[in-house]
Amino acid sequence: MRTLKGAARNRAKNRVFRRAKGYRGGRGKLLRTAKESVVRAGAYAYRDRRVRKREFRKLWIIRINAAVRQRGLRYSEFIHGLRTAKIELDRKMLAELAVNDPDAFDQVVDLVKQALPAKT
Repeated sequence: MRTLKGAARNRAKNRVFRRAKGYRGGRGKLLRTAKESVVRAGAYAYRDRRVRKREFRKLWIIRINAAVRQRGLRYSEFIHGLRTAKIELDRKMLAELAVNDPDAFDQVVDLVKQALPAKT
């Protein structure tokens, strides 16, 4: 006897349409375009989960650089000074301090300045 794919096909279609919910026009109503849209959306989501990490790191570096320059250092000098002073704060925490707790950031910068060799 010939087997039909009815229930499995309906489940597969429903799975695609559930993921395409909210898409405009045919992207949410037509099976072929919905499939294409869901596959492409998945590819973008996968890629952008990695891009998000890069973007945040760039943002933290920009914030730290701006805060450090107001205090008379460059970003690269500051990071080098952190290493020599053995201060293990990551860029996320440093950016958070620079924005929300300038006094604590001033203390970190002072420690870094002490750790750096004096300029001649």
